[in-house]
Amino acid sequence: MQELSTAPLPAPPRAANASPWKKTVQELAAHPSGLIGAIIILLYLVVAVAAPLLAPYSPTEMDLRARFLPPAWAAGGSLQHLLGTDQLGQDLLSRIIYGSRVSISVGLFSVLISLLVGSVLGSIAGYYQGWFDRIVSRVADLLMAVPYLLFAIFAMAILGPGVLNLIIALSIKAWIEFYRLLRGEIISEKTKEYVEAARMLGRPGPVIIVAEVLPNVIHSLVVLVTLRIGYMIIMEASLSFLGLGVPPEVPAWGSMIAAGRDTLINAWWISTLPGLAILFLVLGINLLGETLRDITDPRLQARE
Repeated sequence: MQELSTAPLPAPPRAANASPWKKTVQELAAHPSGLIGAIIILLYLVVAVAAPLLAPYSPTEMDLRARFLPPAWAAGGSLQHLLGTDQLGQDLLSRIIYGSRVSISVGLFSVLISLLVGSVLGSIAGYYQGWFDRIVSRVADLLMAVPYLLFAIFAMAILGPGVLNLIIALSIKAWIEFYRLLRGEIISEKTKEYVEAARMLGRPGPVIIVAEVLPNVIHSLVVLVTLRIGYMIIMEASLSFLGLGVPPEVPAWGSMIAAGRDTLINAWWISTLPGLAILFLVLGINLLGETLRDITDPRLQARE
């Protein structure tokens, strides 16, 4: 009589039990463009957090004897100022390093505030609809009719310069994108079977929204958050360029570009290098956002 084998059954592959976040990280590592974008963002975050340790000088320290020094690799440059100095003799590398704090903080916090406000309003309007949906949608349509930069200029003229005021001014209108996205997603999802089953079980509306609907639309919010951070960084730089962003004593990339526009031919580095800092950061954010859209959108995955 043949004996039964007592060997343990093979364990199921771990990939099948992998969490959605772990799976997203693994797929992100398989996309070179998204991985490059994530590395760029990580480097900028490290620079912003460790600015006091990385900056060779104080961003506001002036040395009029070292005015308009070119970068170290150019003729007349000095290793003491690797990226040169501006018209006040301030070290450009130190100001770019500290400027990353302003751009990243404004972009991040303005988007987080907009995400919170837009998600709450969009969830309520999409699930319950009715008079609340009509009122909020009309307010959103009214704000959408005004160009974003013009609206931000008007808001900053009222609030005055400052990092906190800049975040508030950008958030006043930025919530609309999250509101419209989540409202449309919830209107589409609330008619599906799993939402009807949750209603039959007696679960209240807020619980259904948070526990049932949001997990199915979170990928859209993640992609939008990523892309809007890059847009907010450009808006912050635009307002600072116009003199309506942060105070003059605070180093910001937009104000640095504005300071060097009159000497662009003879001292090109004053405007060019902060502009490149903005370019690479926004490029990294967009690369990551596009990759997250490709690997988290179920409609795109179904076509593969």
